Amino acid sequence: MMTWQTTTELYPHQEPPVSKLIRSRVGGLLMEMGTGKTRLAIEFASIRQRKIDRVVWFCPVSLKVTIKHELHKHTDLVQGGVYVFDEGVTTRQRNLPRSVPWYVIGIESMSSSDRTVLAARELITPETFVIVDESSYIKGHRSRRTRRITALAERARYRMILTGTPMSQGVQDLFAQMRFLSPKILGYHSFYSFAANHLEYSDKYPGLIVRAHNTDWLAAKINPYVYQITKEDAGLNLPQKLYDQRYFLLTDEQEAAYEQAKWDILMSCPDDLLDSYVIFQLFTALQQIVSGFERREGVFREYPHRRLETLLDVIQSLPEGATSEKIIVWCKYRYSVRAIAEALTRQYSPDAVALYYGDLNEHERGQELERWRRESRFLVATQATGGHGLTLNEADYSIFYENSFKYADRLQAEDRNHRIGKTRRPTYIDIFGDCGIEDRIAKSHARKGDAVDDFRKKVSRVKDMSKAEAREYIRQAL
Repeated sequence: MMTWQTTTELYPHQEPPVSKLIRSRVGGLLMEMGTGKTRLAIEFASIRQRKIDRVVWFCPVSLKVTIKHELHKHTDLVQGGVYVFDEGVTTRQRNLPRSVPWYVIGIESMSSSDRTVLAARELITPETFVIVDESSYIKGHRSRRTRRITALAERARYRMILTGTPMSQGVQDLFAQMRFLSPKILGYHSFYSFAANHLEYSDKYPGLIVRAHNTDWLAAKINPYVYQITKEDAGLNLPQKLYDQRYFLLTDEQEAAYEQAKWDILMSCPDDLLDSYVIFQLFTALQQIVSGFERREGVFREYPHRRLETLLDVIQSLPEGATSEKIIVWCKYRYSVRAIAEALTRQYSPDAVALYYGDLNEHERGQELERWRRESRFLVATQATGGHGLTLNEADYSIFYENSFKYADRLQAEDRNHRIGKTRRPTYIDIFGDCGIEDRIAKSHARKGDAVDDFRKKVSRVKDMSKAEAREYIRQAL
Protein backbone atom coordinates (compact mmCIF):
# COMPACT_ATOMS: atom_id res chain seq x y z
CA MET A 1 0.00 0.00 0.00
CA MET A 2 1.28 3.48 -0.81
CA THR A 3 2.43 5.57 2.15
CA TRP A 4 1.33 9.14 2.81
CA GLN A 5 1.76 11.95 5.32
CA THR A 6 -0.35 14.77 6.67
CA THR A 7 0.57 18.23 5.38
CA THR A 8 -1.43 20.47 7.75
CA GLU A 9 -1.05 20.99 11.49
CA LEU A 10 -3.71 20.33 14.09
CA TYR A 11 -5.34 23.26 15.82
CA PRO A 12 -4.79 23.37 19.61
CA HIS A 13 -8.37 22.22 20.30
CA GLN A 14 -7.79 19.14 18.11
CA GLU A 15 -4.93 17.74 20.17
CA PRO A 16 -6.88 16.64 23.32
CA PRO A 17 -9.16 14.21 21.44
CA VAL A 18 -6.11 12.51 19.94
CA SER A 19 -4.53 12.13 23.38
CA LYS A 20 -7.77 10.78 24.84
CA LEU A 21 -8.84 8.32 22.16
CA ILE A 22 -5.68 7.09 20.46
CA ARG A 23 -5.22 4.27 22.98
CA SER A 24 -8.67 2.89 22.18
CA ARG A 25 -9.40 0.99 18.98
CA VAL A 26 -12.83 2.57 18.76
CA GLY A 27 -13.95 6.12 19.32
CA GLY A 28 -16.44 8.83 18.52
CA LEU A 29 -15.74 12.45 17.66
CA LEU A 30 -18.99 14.10 18.78
CA MET A 31 -17.84 17.55 17.80
CA GLU A 32 -19.87 20.55 16.75
CA MET A 33 -19.94 21.36 13.06
CA GLY A 34 -16.94 23.33 11.91
CA THR A 35 -14.52 22.13 14.59
CA GLY A 36 -12.53 19.91 12.22
CA LYS A 37 -13.73 16.32 12.66
CA THR A 38 -12.47 15.33 9.20
CA ARG A 39 -8.93 16.54 9.90
CA LEU A 40 -8.94 14.68 13.21
CA ALA A 41 -10.06 11.41 11.61
CA ILE A 42 -7.19 11.76 9.12
CA GLU A 43 -4.81 12.22 12.07
CA PHE A 44 -5.95 8.97 13.69
CA ALA A 45 -5.42 7.15 10.39
CA SER A 46 -1.97 8.71 10.03
CA ILE A 47 -0.88 7.60 13.50
CA ARG A 48 -2.14 4.05 12.85
CA GLN A 49 -0.83 3.87 9.31
CA ARG A 50 1.56 1.01 9.99
CA LYS A 51 -1.12 -1.00 11.78
CA ILE A 52 -3.85 -0.78 9.15
CA ASP A 53 -4.16 -1.97 5.58
CA ARG A 54 -6.62 0.72 4.44
CA VAL A 55 -9.28 3.20 5.54
CA VAL A 56 -12.88 2.68 4.47
CA TRP A 57 -14.77 5.94 4.97
CA PHE A 58 -18.57 5.81 4.91
CA CYS A 59 -20.29 9.17 4.46
CA PRO A 60 -23.51 10.56 2.96
CA VAL A 61 -23.44 10.26 -0.83
CA SER A 62 -23.51 14.04 -1.19
CA LEU A 63 -20.21 14.29 0.71
CA LYS A 64 -18.10 11.76 -1.17
CA VAL A 65 -16.40 14.27 -3.44
CA THR A 66 -15.95 16.67 -0.51
CA ILE A 67 -14.17 13.99 1.53
CA LYS A 68 -11.84 13.31 -1.40
CA HIS A 69 -10.96 17.01 -1.59
CA GLU A 70 -10.38 17.15 2.17
CA LEU A 71 -8.04 14.16 2.01
CA HIS A 72 -5.95 15.79 -0.71
CA LYS A 73 -6.05 19.10 1.18
CA HIS A 74 -4.61 17.66 4.40
CA THR A 75 -2.26 14.99 3.03
CA ASP A 76 0.32 14.43 0.32
CA LEU A 77 -1.76 11.68 -1.27
CA VAL A 78 -1.11 11.52 -4.99
CA GLN A 79 -3.81 11.20 -7.61
CA GLY A 80 -5.24 7.72 -7.24
CA GLY A 81 -4.65 7.60 -3.50
CA VAL A 82 -8.37 7.99 -2.83
CA TYR A 83 -10.92 5.73 -4.48
CA VAL A 84 -14.49 7.03 -4.48
CA PHE A 85 -17.15 4.37 -5.02
CA ASP A 86 -19.76 4.94 -7.67
CA GLU A 87 -22.99 3.07 -8.18
CA GLY A 88 -21.48 0.67 -10.70
CA VAL A 89 -18.62 -0.66 -8.60
CA THR A 90 -18.32 -4.42 -8.16
CA THR A 91 -15.66 -6.67 -6.73
CA ARG A 92 -15.13 -8.18 -10.18
CA GLN A 93 -14.34 -4.92 -11.89
CA ARG A 94 -10.73 -4.61 -12.86
CA ASN A 95 -10.80 -0.90 -12.14
CA LEU A 96 -11.36 -1.47 -8.40
CA PRO A 97 -7.81 -1.19 -7.00
CA ARG A 98 -6.84 -3.13 -3.89
CA SER A 99 -3.73 -1.18 -2.86
CA VAL A 100 -5.34 2.26 -2.38
CA PRO A 101 -5.07 3.60 1.20
CA TRP A 102 -8.45 5.38 1.22
CA TYR A 103 -11.88 4.24 0.00
CA VAL A 104 -14.93 6.51 0.22
CA ILE A 105 -18.38 4.88 0.13
CA GLY A 106 -21.83 6.49 0.26
CA ILE A 107 -23.85 5.40 3.27
CA GLU A 108 -27.11 5.37 1.30
CA SER A 109 -25.54 3.02 -1.26
CA MET A 110 -25.24 0.38 1.46
CA SER A 111 -29.00 0.00 1.44
CA SER A 112 -29.66 0.51 -2.26
CA SER A 113 -26.74 -1.25 -3.96
CA ASP A 114 -25.90 -4.89 -3.26
CA ARG A 115 -22.85 -4.53 -5.50
CA THR A 116 -21.46 -1.81 -3.25
CA VAL A 117 -22.03 -4.01 -0.20
CA LEU A 118 -20.16 -6.92 -1.81
CA ALA A 119 -17.27 -4.67 -2.76
CA ALA A 120 -17.08 -3.20 0.75
CA ARG A 121 -17.10 -6.69 2.20
CA GLU A 122 -14.06 -7.62 0.15
CA LEU A 123 -12.18 -4.52 1.32
CA ILE A 124 -12.83 -4.63 5.08
CA THR A 125 -10.45 -6.91 6.95
CA PRO A 126 -9.35 -7.13 10.60
CA GLU A 127 -6.65 -4.54 9.77
CA THR A 128 -9.04 -2.00 8.23
CA PHE A 129 -9.91 1.34 9.83
CA VAL A 130 -13.65 1.93 9.27
CA ILE A 131 -15.03 5.46 9.70
CA VAL A 132 -18.68 6.49 9.58
CA ASP A 133 -18.99 10.21 8.91
CA GLU A 134 -22.28 11.91 9.88
CA SER A 135 -23.08 8.82 11.94
CA SER A 136 -26.61 10.09 12.61
CA TYR A 137 -27.28 8.43 9.23
CA ILE A 138 -26.97 5.05 10.98
CA LYS A 139 -28.92 5.92 14.13
CA GLY A 140 -31.89 3.79 13.02
CA HIS A 141 -31.18 0.35 14.43
CA ARG A 142 -33.60 -1.35 12.04
CA SER A 143 -32.45 0.30 8.81
CA ARG A 144 -30.75 -1.85 6.20
CA ARG A 145 -27.73 0.46 5.87
CA THR A 146 -27.18 0.46 9.65
CA ARG A 147 -27.30 -3.30 9.86
CA ARG A 148 -25.06 -3.81 6.84
CA ILE A 149 -22.41 -1.28 7.82
CA THR A 150 -22.35 -2.54 11.40
CA ALA A 151 -22.02 -6.18 10.34
CA LEU A 152 -19.19 -5.43 7.91
CA ALA A 153 -17.33 -3.29 10.45
CA GLU A 154 -17.42 -5.98 13.12
CA ARG A 155 -14.37 -7.60 11.57
CA ALA A 156 -12.37 -4.36 11.58
CA ARG A 157 -10.04 -3.68 14.52
CA TYR A 158 -10.39 0.11 14.32
CA ARG A 159 -13.69 1.98 14.09
CA MET A 160 -14.70 5.61 14.45
CA ILE A 161 -17.85 7.73 14.17
CA LEU A 162 -18.00 11.45 13.39
CA THR A 163 -21.04 13.56 14.14
CA GLY A 164 -22.09 16.92 15.48
CA THR A 165 -25.60 15.74 16.36
CA PRO A 166 -25.42 12.29 18.02
CA MET A 167 -28.89 12.59 19.58
CA SER A 168 -31.03 14.66 17.23
CA GLN A 169 -34.18 12.79 18.33
CA GLY A 170 -33.16 11.63 21.82
CA VAL A 171 -31.01 9.08 23.66
CA GLN A 172 -32.48 6.32 21.50
CA ASP A 173 -30.16 7.57 18.73
CA LEU A 174 -27.13 6.48 20.75
CA PHE A 175 -27.74 2.75 20.59
CA ALA A 176 -26.97 2.03 16.92
CA GLN A 177 -24.01 4.43 16.81
CA MET A 178 -22.40 2.90 19.91
CA ARG A 179 -23.29 -0.59 18.68
CA PHE A 180 -21.30 0.16 15.52
CA LEU A 181 -18.26 1.00 17.64
CA SER A 182 -18.68 -1.97 19.99
CA PRO A 183 -21.59 -3.67 21.79
CA LYS A 184 -19.38 -3.71 24.88
CA ILE A 185 -19.67 0.07 25.32
CA LEU A 186 -23.31 0.00 26.40
CA GLY A 187 -23.46 -3.70 27.12
CA TYR A 188 -26.62 -4.32 25.10
CA HIS A 189 -26.74 -6.64 22.11
CA SER A 190 -30.24 -5.62 21.06
CA PHE A 191 -32.20 -2.37 20.94
CA TYR A 192 -34.99 -4.02 22.88
CA SER A 193 -32.71 -4.60 25.88
CA PHE A 194 -31.53 -1.00 25.60
CA ALA A 195 -35.11 0.28 25.39
CA ALA A 196 -36.25 -1.83 28.36
CA ASN A 197 -33.69 -0.11 30.57
CA HIS A 198 -33.74 3.44 29.23
CA LEU A 199 -36.91 4.29 27.29
CA GLU A 200 -40.49 4.78 28.41
CA TYR A 201 -43.16 4.52 25.72
CA SER A 202 -46.59 6.09 25.57
CA ASP A 203 -49.51 3.83 26.45
CA LYS A 204 -51.71 5.78 24.07
CA TYR A 205 -49.41 6.20 21.04
CA PRO A 206 -47.51 3.03 20.09
CA GLY A 207 -43.84 3.72 19.39
CA LEU A 208 -43.89 7.24 20.88
CA ILE A 209 -41.10 7.71 23.42
CA VAL A 210 -42.22 9.95 26.27
CA ARG A 211 -39.29 9.73 28.68
CA ALA A 212 -35.68 8.52 28.97
CA HIS A 213 -34.22 6.91 32.09
CA ASN A 214 -30.71 6.37 33.51
CA THR A 215 -29.19 8.92 31.17
CA ASP A 216 -26.34 9.68 33.59
CA TRP A 217 -25.40 6.01 33.45
CA LEU A 218 -25.40 6.14 29.64
CA ALA A 219 -23.18 9.24 29.66
CA ALA A 220 -20.71 7.53 31.99
CA LYS A 221 -20.60 4.41 29.81
CA ILE A 222 -19.80 6.25 26.57
CA ASN A 223 -17.51 8.89 28.08
CA PRO A 224 -14.23 6.89 27.77
CA TYR A 225 -14.86 6.33 24.06
CA VAL A 226 -16.01 9.75 22.84
CA TYR A 227 -14.77 13.30 22.71
CA GLN A 228 -17.26 16.16 22.68
CA ILE A 229 -16.58 19.83 22.04
CA THR A 230 -18.42 22.91 20.81
CA LYS A 231 -17.05 25.81 18.82
CA GLU A 232 -17.18 27.94 21.95
CA ASP A 233 -15.26 25.37 23.98
CA ALA A 234 -12.73 25.06 21.18
CA GLY A 235 -12.02 28.78 21.40
CA LEU A 236 -12.16 29.11 17.62
CA ASN A 237 -13.24 32.74 17.83
CA LEU A 238 -15.25 32.35 14.66
CA PRO A 239 -16.93 35.56 13.53
CA GLN A 240 -20.30 36.13 15.15
CA LYS A 241 -23.36 35.32 13.09
CA LEU A 242 -25.73 38.08 11.98
CA TYR A 243 -29.45 37.55 11.42
CA ASP A 244 -32.19 39.39 9.57
CA GLN A 245 -35.75 38.64 8.47
CA ARG A 246 -37.99 39.70 5.60
CA TYR A 247 -41.76 39.10 5.55
CA PHE A 248 -44.29 39.03 2.74
CA LEU A 249 -48.08 38.94 2.60
CA LEU A 250 -49.99 36.02 1.13
CA THR A 251 -52.02 36.65 -2.01
CA ASP A 252 -55.80 36.25 -1.96
CA GLU A 253 -55.48 32.93 -3.79
CA GLN A 254 -52.99 31.68 -1.20
CA GLU A 255 -55.20 32.80 1.69
CA ALA A 256 -58.14 30.85 0.26
CA ALA A 257 -56.06 27.73 -0.43
CA TYR A 258 -54.47 27.99 3.02
CA GLU A 259 -57.82 27.96 4.80
CA GLN A 260 -59.19 25.24 2.54
CA ALA A 261 -56.19 22.97 3.24
CA LYS A 262 -56.69 23.35 6.99
CA TRP A 263 -60.36 22.46 6.63
CA ASP A 264 -59.76 19.46 4.33
CA ILE A 265 -57.01 17.90 6.44
CA LEU A 266 -58.67 18.49 9.81
CA MET A 267 -62.02 17.19 8.58
CA SER A 268 -60.50 14.02 7.13
CA CYS A 269 -58.18 13.18 10.05
CA PRO A 270 -59.05 10.44 12.56
CA ASP A 271 -60.55 11.15 15.95
CA ASP A 272 -57.13 11.43 17.57
CA LEU A 273 -55.85 14.88 16.61
CA LEU A 274 -52.56 14.42 18.44
CA ASP A 275 -51.18 12.14 15.76
CA SER A 276 -47.81 13.52 14.62
CA TYR A 277 -48.42 12.38 11.05
CA VAL A 278 -51.59 14.48 10.75
CA ILE A 279 -49.78 17.53 12.09
CA PHE A 280 -46.84 16.92 9.74
CA GLN A 281 -49.25 16.56 6.81
CA LEU A 282 -50.96 19.81 7.79
CA PHE A 283 -47.68 21.69 8.26
CA THR A 284 -46.36 20.49 4.90
CA ALA A 285 -49.48 21.43 2.98
CA LEU A 286 -49.59 24.91 4.50
CA GLN A 287 -45.89 25.57 3.97
CA GLN A 288 -46.12 24.51 0.34
CA ILE A 289 -49.03 26.86 -0.27
CA VAL A 290 -47.06 29.75 1.23
CA SER A 291 -44.29 28.88 -1.26
CA GLY A 292 -46.70 29.08 -4.20
CA PHE A 293 -47.68 25.49 -4.86
CA GLU A 294 -49.47 22.49 -3.43
CA ARG A 295 -49.01 18.78 -4.03
CA ARG A 296 -51.68 16.83 -2.17
CA GLU A 297 -53.55 13.61 -2.87
CA GLY A 298 -51.94 13.31 -6.28
CA VAL A 299 -53.01 16.79 -7.41
CA PHE A 300 -50.52 19.60 -8.15
CA ARG A 301 -51.56 23.26 -8.01
CA GLU A 302 -49.71 26.56 -8.31
CA TYR A 303 -50.67 29.87 -6.73
CA PRO A 304 -49.56 33.46 -7.29
CA HIS A 305 -47.16 34.36 -4.48
CA ARG A 306 -44.67 36.98 -3.32
CA ARG A 307 -41.94 34.74 -1.90
CA LEU A 308 -39.81 34.78 -5.05
CA GLU A 309 -40.31 38.52 -5.45
CA THR A 310 -39.15 39.00 -1.84
CA LEU A 311 -36.01 36.94 -2.49
CA LEU A 312 -35.04 39.15 -5.43
CA ASP A 313 -35.69 42.25 -3.31
CA VAL A 314 -33.46 40.86 -0.54
CA ILE A 315 -30.61 40.25 -2.98
CA GLN A 316 -30.93 43.71 -4.50
CA SER A 317 -31.00 45.33 -1.06
CA LEU A 318 -27.69 43.85 0.07
CA PRO A 319 -24.94 46.40 0.80
CA GLU A 320 -23.35 47.99 -2.23
CA GLY A 321 -20.08 46.17 -1.64
CA ALA A 322 -21.88 42.80 -1.66
CA THR A 323 -22.91 42.89 -5.31
CA SER A 324 -20.29 40.30 -6.17
CA GLU A 325 -20.43 38.30 -2.93
CA LYS A 326 -21.29 34.62 -3.16
CA ILE A 327 -24.72 33.75 -1.78
CA ILE A 328 -26.30 30.47 -0.69
CA VAL A 329 -30.07 30.22 -1.11
CA TRP A 330 -31.44 27.39 1.04
CA CYS A 331 -34.73 25.78 0.00
CA LYS A 332 -36.82 22.91 1.23
CA TYR A 333 -38.63 21.95 -1.96
CA ARG A 334 -37.36 21.01 -5.42
CA TYR A 335 -40.13 23.11 -6.91
CA SER A 336 -38.59 26.15 -5.23
CA VAL A 337 -35.08 25.32 -6.43
CA ARG A 338 -36.24 25.25 -10.03
CA ALA A 339 -38.31 28.44 -9.67
CA ILE A 340 -35.44 30.32 -8.04
CA ALA A 341 -32.94 29.12 -10.64
CA GLU A 342 -35.19 30.35 -13.42
CA ALA A 343 -35.71 33.74 -11.76
CA LEU A 344 -32.02 34.30 -10.96
CA THR A 345 -30.98 33.22 -14.45
CA ARG A 346 -33.44 35.70 -15.94
CA GLN A 347 -32.34 38.47 -13.56
CA TYR A 348 -28.59 37.86 -13.85
CA SER A 349 -27.25 35.13 -16.17
CA PRO A 350 -27.14 31.34 -16.51
CA ASP A 351 -23.51 31.38 -15.37
CA ALA A 352 -24.46 33.15 -12.15
CA VAL A 353 -26.46 30.20 -10.79
CA ALA A 354 -25.32 26.75 -9.58
CA LEU A 355 -27.66 24.10 -8.19
CA TYR A 356 -27.25 21.47 -5.48
CA TYR A 357 -30.33 19.35 -4.94
CA GLY A 358 -31.83 15.89 -5.32
CA ASP A 359 -32.67 16.04 -9.02
CA LEU A 360 -28.93 15.99 -9.81
CA ASN A 361 -26.80 12.90 -9.40
CA GLU A 362 -23.72 13.09 -7.24
CA HIS A 363 -21.37 13.74 -10.18
CA GLU A 364 -23.56 16.60 -11.40
CA ARG A 365 -23.77 18.06 -7.90
CA GLY A 366 -19.99 17.96 -7.61
CA GLN A 367 -19.63 19.77 -10.92
CA GLU A 368 -22.15 22.42 -9.88
CA LEU A 369 -20.37 22.97 -6.57
CA GLU A 370 -17.03 23.47 -8.29
CA ARG A 371 -18.64 25.85 -10.79
CA TRP A 372 -20.07 27.89 -7.93
CA ARG A 373 -16.68 28.11 -6.26
CA ARG A 374 -15.01 29.19 -9.50
CA GLU A 375 -17.46 31.56 -11.16
CA SER A 376 -21.10 31.48 -10.09
CA ARG A 377 -22.50 33.87 -7.53
CA PHE A 378 -25.56 31.92 -6.33
CA LEU A 379 -25.69 28.38 -4.97
CA VAL A 380 -29.33 27.27 -4.78
CA ALA A 381 -29.55 24.15 -2.63
CA THR A 382 -31.92 22.07 -0.53
CA GLN A 383 -31.08 21.52 3.10
CA ALA A 384 -31.77 17.81 2.67
CA THR A 385 -29.05 17.48 0.01
CA GLY A 386 -26.50 20.18 0.86
CA GLY A 387 -27.08 20.79 4.55
CA HIS A 388 -24.60 18.22 5.84
CA GLY A 389 -20.84 18.13 5.72
CA LEU A 390 -20.09 20.65 2.98
CA THR A 391 -17.72 23.55 3.64
CA LEU A 392 -19.06 26.66 1.92
CA ASN A 393 -17.01 29.38 3.60
CA GLU A 394 -16.87 31.29 0.31
CA ALA A 395 -20.35 32.64 1.03
CA ASP A 396 -20.90 35.51 3.45
CA TYR A 397 -24.67 35.54 2.89
CA SER A 398 -27.14 32.68 3.34
CA ILE A 399 -30.79 33.26 2.50
CA PHE A 400 -33.29 30.78 3.91
CA TYR A 401 -36.04 30.86 1.28
CA GLU A 402 -37.81 28.10 3.23
CA ASN A 403 -37.02 26.43 6.52
CA SER A 404 -37.04 22.84 7.67
CA PHE A 405 -39.36 22.00 10.54
CA LYS A 406 -36.34 20.78 12.55
CA TYR A 407 -33.91 23.17 14.22
CA ALA A 408 -31.11 20.60 13.81
CA ASP A 409 -31.48 20.85 10.02
CA ARG A 410 -31.37 24.63 10.20
CA LEU A 411 -28.24 24.60 12.34
CA GLN A 412 -26.52 22.19 9.98
CA ALA A 413 -27.23 24.48 7.03
CA GLU A 414 -26.04 27.58 8.89
CA ASP A 415 -22.74 25.97 9.75
CA ARG A 416 -21.87 25.18 6.14
CA ASN A 417 -20.32 28.68 5.99
CA HIS A 418 -19.39 29.10 9.65
CA ARG A 419 -16.43 26.77 9.90
CA ILE A 420 -12.70 26.82 10.57
CA GLY A 421 -11.09 29.34 8.26
CA LYS A 422 -14.05 31.73 8.22
CA THR A 423 -12.89 35.29 8.92
CA ARG A 424 -15.86 37.45 7.91
CA ARG A 425 -19.18 37.57 9.75
CA PRO A 426 -21.81 35.48 7.93
CA THR A 427 -25.29 36.94 7.55
CA TYR A 428 -28.38 34.71 7.61
CA ILE A 429 -31.58 36.17 6.17
CA ASP A 430 -34.93 34.44 6.62
CA ILE A 431 -37.86 34.95 4.29
CA PHE A 432 -41.17 34.36 6.08
CA GLY A 433 -44.77 34.55 4.98
CA ASP A 434 -47.05 36.50 7.31
CA CYS A 435 -49.09 33.50 8.47
CA GLY A 436 -49.46 30.95 11.26
CA ILE A 437 -47.31 28.12 9.89
CA GLU A 438 -44.27 30.34 9.27
CA ASP A 439 -44.68 31.92 12.70
CA ARG A 440 -44.72 28.46 14.31
CA ILE A 441 -41.51 27.44 12.53
CA ALA A 442 -39.72 30.66 13.47
CA LYS A 443 -40.70 30.40 17.13
CA SER A 444 -39.71 26.73 17.38
CA HIS A 445 -36.30 27.46 15.87
CA ALA A 446 -35.84 30.32 18.33
CA ARG A 447 -36.34 27.73 21.09
CA LYS A 448 -34.06 25.26 19.23
CA GLY A 449 -36.96 22.89 18.78
CA ASP A 450 -38.87 20.83 16.21
CA ALA A 451 -41.91 22.72 14.94
CA VAL A 452 -44.08 19.61 14.46
CA ASP A 453 -43.24 18.15 17.87
CA ASP A 454 -43.62 21.50 19.60
CA PHE A 455 -47.06 22.00 18.09
CA ARG A 456 -48.15 18.46 18.95
CA LYS A 457 -47.29 19.13 22.59
CA LYS A 458 -48.98 22.52 22.52
CA VAL A 459 -52.30 21.08 21.36
CA SER A 460 -52.18 18.04 23.62
CA ARG A 461 -55.01 19.54 25.65
CA VAL A 462 -57.43 18.92 22.79
CA LYS A 463 -58.05 15.50 24.29
CA ASP A 464 -60.50 17.22 26.60
CA MET A 465 -62.36 18.92 23.75
CA SER A 466 -64.97 17.72 21.37
CA LYS A 467 -63.80 16.97 17.85
CA ALA A 468 -65.35 20.18 16.53
CA GLU A 469 -63.69 22.21 19.29
CA ALA A 470 -60.36 20.56 18.63
CA ARG A 471 -60.51 21.33 14.89
CA GLU A 472 -61.32 24.94 15.59
CA TYR A 473 -58.51 25.22 18.14
CA ILE A 474 -55.91 24.00 15.62
CA ARG A 475 -57.40 26.04 12.79
CA GLN A 476 -57.06 29.21 14.82
CA ALA A 477 -53.55 28.29 16.02
CA LEU A 478 -52.31 28.03 12.42
